[in-house]
Amino acid sequence: MEVHGYQILEGLLYTKEHEWAKQEGAVVKIGITDYAAKTLNDVVYVAAPKPKSKVVHMKSMGTVESIKAVSEVYSPISGEVARNNGDLDTHPELVNKAPYGEGWLVEVTPSNFAAEAKSLLDAKAYAAYLNTLLAK
Repeated sequence: MEVHGYQILEGLLYTKEHEWAKQEGAVVKIGITDYAAKTLNDVVYVAAPKPKSKVVHMKSMGTVESIKAVSEVYSPISGEVARNNGDLDTHPELVNKAPYGEGWLVEVTPSNFAAEAKSLLDAKAYAAYLNTLLAK
């Protein structure tokens, strides 16, 4: 689905801070939304947590830097980082090119996914939120 030219994928969970999460087996893959990537514009650096780092639901877990700004990235879930996307070290622009694909940030082994997922938005709710945000 698309809202004001921003892609929103079904099957992902979203935060109002513009991160997404997708459960893939024992891990949850996390990235930033198409809206966040396009708003940042040219991403030049990604500071993601290292493997074995702990992340906490809706607390900062790193930053994404563009030529325009530095933005905090908040973890949609709590858990331990299983791996981060090493490709972003040399190709941070993948966040802009494929925020839901090759531009993912980390995979986390969740500690309380079922409960924390209830506070996240599905694609339809995130689309409605984005509509409200962009209507202002």
